[in-house]
Amino acid sequence: MTSAQQAVPESPEPPAGCPVTGGGPSRVGTLSEEQRRERAVATGGRPILDFDGERSPYVAYGEIDVLLSLQKPPSGTHDEMLFLMSGQLMELMFKLMTHELTEAKRRIADDEIPAALLTFQRVTRVQELLVKGWDVVSTLSPAQFLGFRDHLGEASGFQSAGYRHLELLLGNKQPGMLGPHRGSPHTHTALSAALAAPSLYDETIALLHRRGHPVAAEHLDRDLTRPYEPHSTVEQAWLEVYADQSPGNDLFLLGEALINLADLYRQWRYRHLIAVERVMGCKPGTGGTSGVEWLRRICEHLFFPELWSVRTQL
Repeated sequence: MTSAQQAVPESPEPPAGCPVTGGGPSRVGTLSEEQRRERAVATGGRPILDFDGERSPYVAYGEIDVLLSLQKPPSGTHDEMLFLMSGQLMELMFKLMTHELTEAKRRIADDEIPAALLTFQRVTRVQELLVKGWDVVSTLSPAQFLGFRDHLGEASGFQSAGYRHLELLLGNKQPGMLGPHRGSPHTHTALSAALAAPSLYDETIALLHRRGHPVAAEHLDRDLTRPYEPHSTVEQAWLEVYADQSPGNDLFLLGEALINLADLYRQWRYRHLIAVERVMGCKPGTGGTSGVEWLRRICEHLFFPELWSVRTQL
């Protein structure tokens, strides 16, 4: 199995450059703890309000002016802003999840399970935000959604590079789904690397094998770019792990962290399905899909399948 240490872009990043200021990424100076104390004394504990006509450090650090320039609803209707921004917020959460789970994968590959478990705790909070995001979208009535839907054209969420990168990282390898990104070379390169790299679950299976829970060689050495197929030796490995459910069994705790991740991901998918059915019923999707029927099929997919099937064997 390819090592998790290979250089895989963490997420599809666009070329550098600021569309608002026209320059490159902002540089924000650093301050030490001692300097912060000195400034607080000099200002009498009051905030600094004058930055010599430059962007405030807060705006520069977060590129807030750039961020807030990206909301341009094509239809100009009031309700489209909610829809557009909800999608953008989810994209940011996808990126954060990918950032954190890439670190968790590295920790697992390095046998640093306690650190990986802490990362999963953070990811749980991010996922909870994602699931709740559909509650906001669901405030749209069918008439409000239809008021701007035509302006989406062929745009559809399954074309999201951030979503696709996250799915690849979690182990849903579908080479054909990279097709929408051929027109963006930097994105396609990053996704191709993620397709070929071990997934989070691949590294977990390798860990089980290293810890004395044998996994068949043909499974460990399979083509990582192909869709994952459950294997009896992986289920047996988890059965051995789950025989000891004590707090000291870090592999058991890792299994539960993964099942929690998969559970919340399924909740997000299901809430997506319900939100879509609520605002547009069973109409066809914008990207060529059948809409709700397509989303129902997606909901049937399971990440980490042996962690689900082993529960029947316990």
